Amino acid sequence: MQFTFDDFVLNQDRRELTLRGDVVAVGPQVFDLLLLFVSNPDRVVSKDELLEEVWSGRIVSESTITSHINALRKAIGDTGEEQRLVRTVARKGYRFVGQVRVDDSGLQPEVNVRPTARPSALALPDKPSITVLPFHNLSGDPEQEYFADGVVEDIIAALSRIRWLFVIARNSSFTYKGRAVDAQGVGQELGVRYVLEGSVRKCANKVRITGQLIDATSGAHIWAERFEGLLDDIFELQDRITESVVGAIAPQLEQAEIERAKRKPTESLGAYDYYLRAMAKLHSGSREAVEQALSMLYKATELDPEFASAYGMAAWCHFWRKLNGWMTDRPSEIAEGIRLARLAVSLGRDDAVALTRGGHALSHLAGELDSGIALLDRARLLSPNLAPAWYLGGTLRALHGETEAAIKDLSHAVRLSPLDPEMFRMQVGMALANFFARHFDVAAQWAEKALGNLPSLLVGVALLAASLAHVGRMDEAQLAMQRLRELDPTMRLSNLKDWLPIKRPEDLASFANGLRLAGLPE
Repeated sequence: MQFTFDDFVLNQDRRELTLRGDVVAVGPQVFDLLLLFVSNPDRVVSKDELLEEVWSGRIVSESTITSHINALRKAIGDTGEEQRLVRTVARKGYRFVGQVRVDDSGLQPEVNVRPTARPSALALPDKPSITVLPFHNLSGDPEQEYFADGVVEDIIAALSRIRWLFVIARNSSFTYKGRAVDAQGVGQELGVRYVLEGSVRKCANKVRITGQLIDATSGAHIWAERFEGLLDDIFELQDRITESVVGAIAPQLEQAEIERAKRKPTESLGAYDYYLRAMAKLHSGSREAVEQALSMLYKATELDPEFASAYGMAAWCHFWRKLNGWMTDRPSEIAEGIRLARLAVSLGRDDAVALTRGGHALSHLAGELDSGIALLDRARLLSPNLAPAWYLGGTLRALHGETEAAIKDLSHAVRLSPLDPEMFRMQVGMALANFFARHFDVAAQWAEKALGNLPSLLVGVALLAASLAHVGRMDEAQLAMQRLRELDPTMRLSNLKDWLPIKRPEDLASFANGLRLAGLPE
């Protein structure tokens, strides 16, 4: 159904408000308010009815209702003084007095159309929870997008080091990049109480960062601040934002805990720029993107020889090349990856990112599975909300034979980052854990999910072929094997133990048998 008033069109099916063809960004509850009003034109809608229809009967404060009415008026060009379209009826409620036209659907304006139900919200964790949305780049320079993104990533990382705080991972937060969103809707989708949003304006050597913290359960603004300074002080500005956010969430927080949220990845902004650019490339998982990221990470370490996170991510690039059969000089590239990983974990003893990526790379490149798990365990102690530490650690535990613990860790990673564009990493980890637990049907399902997100994922294809063969689905297993041979013609059963660091002989045998049944040569 479509409602027209003034130059506005409200489309109920698309849940969209437009003004002369241009979309007007409104939050879900503001949309529901407007839909309720235009569905009942020139009739007083009581506050009790508002609570029932828009807030599903939940009791909210008078100020919350007022703030949403004000937001509605602003969206449709009305004011509380003018009340041209939405009129307040003292002690009764509100009345929509604009002329409403309904499309030719057979329904009349007086029919009470209930707002479209919103998806059920995730349950809030039992501790304070937050997501940091991508900050708007107000620099007028698209090339500076990476800088604004990097500021947000470091704030997420800093908040993640606070053990009592549940922080949504970067990849899920960034699915909202470039979208007009409502803090309350985001809170429901991600299952968090607080939403931090803001903007970054960079001009020459000056930067201005603004931020505001919103209680997503009520829409109330808790805190807002603006920080200005020179780029030389960018990390200090980030620390001040983090400190203010943490203080707003838990005023009783001791200063020592605030200090733990202040970690600077490097003092060299040039190196940091290269690191941010590399991180922007890595999330796709493609061969070309990984090669470009690796080049940038080397530049970062040249400018800052003690940049632990950059060494860790560079080592991890070499691991990803090995896993997907992309290495051209395998012995020397593996040796280089090991060198970088050892530098990462040595320089970054208190750097969760360096320990996560470096430790994971050592497990695969040097076969040091036990040490790698220990390093990722330390990373999780340092940064309990770092999703890669959970899903990469879970994958290592699967390779170690700890399938139950692996599935638990991987499930927690999905909860930390439920909208992650790199979900294929978690899915292939779940496939691996279920395969070694001999749940071959389940393993095949997870492998198919991973390949749906990244069709070129070699380990996903191998797990799919072996799982299908174990359950007797031979035609499908042979098709998967054909795909495997296309991705890596050099793959053989004899080099399987050099491809993945599988700890238990029985797990390696099960994997080899499945691939043998699917048609992989000896």
